[in-house]
Amino acid sequence: MGLSGALARLAVRATRVLVVEVPGHWATRMEVEHQLLRRGWRPAWTPADADVLAVCGVPGPELSELVDRLWEQMPGPRVRADITSPGTVGSALDAAAALLLDTPHHRTDAQERAQEPEIPEDADHGGHGGMGHGGMDHGEMDHGGHGGMDHSGHGGMDHGGMDHGEMDHGGHGGMDHSGHGGMDMAPGGIALAGGGEDRDGLEMDVLHLPLGPVLPFWPAGLVLRCSLQGDVVVDAEASVVDGAGAGGPGPGPAPAAVVWCDQVMALLALAGVEDAAACARRARDALLCGDEDAARDAVERLDRTVRRSWLLRSSLRGVLLLDRAGLERHGLPGHCRGDAHDRLLSRVERIRAEAGGTEPTPAEDGGVPWAVVPDLVTGLELASVRLAVASLDLDPHPAVQAVGHG
Repeated sequence: MGLSGALARLAVRATRVLVVEVPGHWATRMEVEHQLLRRGWRPAWTPADADVLAVCGVPGPELSELVDRLWEQMPGPRVRADITSPGTVGSALDAAAALLLDTPHHRTDAQERAQEPEIPEDADHGGHGGMGHGGMDHGEMDHGGHGGMDHSGHGGMDHGGMDHGEMDHGGHGGMDHSGHGGMDMAPGGIALAGGGEDRDGLEMDVLHLPLGPVLPFWPAGLVLRCSLQGDVVVDAEASVVDGAGAGGPGPGPAPAAVVWCDQVMALLALAGVEDAAACARRARDALLCGDEDAARDAVERLDRTVRRSWLLRSSLRGVLLLDRAGLERHGLPGHCRGDAHDRLLSRVERIRAEAGGTEPTPAEDGGVPWAVVPDLVTGLELASVRLAVASLDLDPHPAVQAVGHG
């Protein structure tokens, strides 16, 4: 018993936390991230990796349903922490740590939980309403092969036990693949790719893939439903889960420099430049705490790291290139001109100006409307979509639920 307890306490020191941010509750999410760093805990990117599910804010009905599905997908031992404000983060995480050591609690949870997560019968797993298939990180999948499946040939899968090598592919063996011949072509409740016409007039598989609303370094509440041919986005639609503030009021708009640091941190983390992302996080936290000296020091380090990184240049050059005509067509501010690397340098310079107390950014440099996101990502390769979204100065508090269709 003593050895088991010691091992359990050691495991708690390596706790992994899946964070869900209710739109508008940025301050609670940032405090959770700060507390995780202090405790030596690490963020989890999928439910399968998580020990604790931390919900920042009070979710509305749509997000509540998604959070329940995430909870179903988490293996035991597991703990859920509902955190309503930044001031309650510490106590909520302390309670989660204690509950992770409560063996009787976990035995009861294992006995009562469903053996297999339920998929709602009315869910549209074609990507319109699937909410990212339980909020899992599709950005981690190999989308060049769609998670290991060759959709042009259906991944060599044996559909219904039939040997496709024996079939007449000119007529598909008498089967109607447009309607799947009455067969269930949604194994596990997840639909396979359907047919669609490409630019050459040939039929290609079209995969409907939702991104969000629970993804690492992704705007809170955003669901971007992408239609893919191969690895190219041919159509997109965006919405905000529950609309803005439906789950209860947040602390209001974040200070501009804090938002910019948070967005820069997300872009750098997605690009894999961890040291620069850490500088951006330190600058963000110092600005939140009002520590001007620490903020200036972190921002200067961030600027040097970003400008010297060849990895950033190679990763971000050419991602969502916008010229003057593109800015005018989409009604975007001037600081969006160029590619993702140009926008990164521009935003770091704006952070330096803000942290250094110089004149504020000109009024023309406003945020990017959420309604234009589907048009901006259409035509991009899927691997670039998250980098493209992270490179934009999006308003973190959208005012409507339906924000656009590409």
